Amino acid sequence: MNLFAEAFAWMLAPEQWTGNYALPKLLAEHLALTAISVLIAAVIAVPIGWLIGHTGKGREIAVAVSGAARAIPAFGLMILLVLLLGVLRIPEAAVITFVLLAIPSLLAGAYTGLEAIDRRIIDAAKAMGMTSWQVFWKVEVRLGLPLLVGGIRSALLQVIATVTIAAYVNLGGLGWPIIQGIPLQKFDQVLAGAILVAALALVVDLLLAAAQHAAVPKGLRTGSAPKRRERARSQAAASATATA
Repeated sequence: MNLFAEAFAWMLAPEQWTGNYALPKLLAEHLALTAISVLIAAVIAVPIGWLIGHTGKGREIAVAVSGAARAIPAFGLMILLVLLLGVLRIPEAAVITFVLLAIPSLLAGAYTGLEAIDRRIIDAAKAMGMTSWQVFWKVEVRLGLPLLVGGIRSALLQVIATVTIAAYVNLGGLGWPIIQGIPLQKFDQVLAGAILVAALALVVDLLLAAAQHAAVPKGLRTGSAPKRRERARSQAAASATATA
């Protein structure tokens, strides 16, 4: 219990809020690496996932590639890329590592979102005269958005947790207190870094959970239909009472 108190004391100490390794600066670096990596991964994975979900082709290849990518050890891959690209390309090596980590979740979220749509809805949209592009953009993408946001949510959490290793190659981030504290046996600092990363992941998870809920069309949200029926019954009862 004292270690937790010491960790929070370390975080609140004035020296942790100024200088090159100030916590706000480390947080900004952590968020920047995460955002850039997930954005690049989304540009690559989402269109491919939509294409797979829309055409129904290539799913087996996507599953195999995603499974292989998940099995790659991020730390080992980053060190390997640093050795291959050179010490002047350390940021690029780190970003490539995090992009490869984020792609499987984004790819799965994109194609499963489209695959999960009832085919009768697609047929109804076509029967109404919608073009293939209109069906894709106005129906499939819209209905598949909740699962895509779920994929983004999973990718962000994985990358946030893994970006801590960026401090090992001097790229900063909230992993710096952990990487620096371990060899110095400053366990309060190590625990403080872990708490900060966990807190950031929790905040992002809550925000994305709200976004995922908001992405569900109102008519499909759990409880929306019963509530409408209940309001209709209440209005009918009130109308009957007024008439009587």
